[in-house]
Amino acid sequence: MPKLLLADDDTELCQLLHEYLTQEGFEVALAHDGATAAKLILDHSFDLMVLDVMLPNLNGFDVLKTVRKESQVPILMLTARGDEIDRIVGLELGADDYIAKPCNPRELTARIRTILRRTENVYSTKHKKLQSVHLGDVYINPASREVLLNNEVVKLTATEFDILYLLMSNAGTLVSRDDLSEGCLGRTLEAYDRSIDMHISNLRRKLGPDTKGDERIKTVRGVGYQYVALDS
Repeated sequence: MPKLLLADDDTELCQLLHEYLTQEGFEVALAHDGATAAKLILDHSFDLMVLDVMLPNLNGFDVLKTVRKESQVPILMLTARGDEIDRIVGLELGADDYIAKPCNPRELTARIRTILRRTENVYSTKHKKLQSVHLGDVYINPASREVLLNNEVVKLTATEFDILYLLMSNAGTLVSRDDLSEGCLGRTLEAYDRSIDMHISNLRRKLGPDTKGDERIKTVRGVGYQYVALDS
């Protein structure tokens, strides 16, 4: 039974979602302020946190920053509908994805399951057949979900890992933003949705330039991204 932490100061909404998610087979803990949410997620074992931006004590962004210093647990942000700035900031700080409030419980459940399928510890036969990729100084292993840069572990969120693996597996080939969204976020890319762009920005920052000092991930403006293939 996957364990979720739902952090939102709207107690009525929390109870509604708690009841719905429990019926859907999740074990759900609740937190109504940021300080409690940060302590719970770091002190206990959860599979995913649903985190509202607007929380007392510590807001959602502060909780996200605190958690990302120690943990890469998947985090789904709850943002105000139409508030693009909150979405961008959340993704910059390491959120895996976002969903706008008020959200449909069914859609929230689908988003949660999409993320958990990518991060589950027990892999299906299909996952076991995925091949590791080694390009230059970067090694990525889908079985252990581990990324090494110059033999040092790089901490990536679940979504960042999936995007990097998809790009590296298709090095030298353009991968569209739509394909990245559907393959790594499990949803169709919405108009003006910058989720993929922000995850790419995070990857560039964490990996830095390649061994020649060039950019690892090339932007094809308006279309998608390409992991630069190394010369043989």
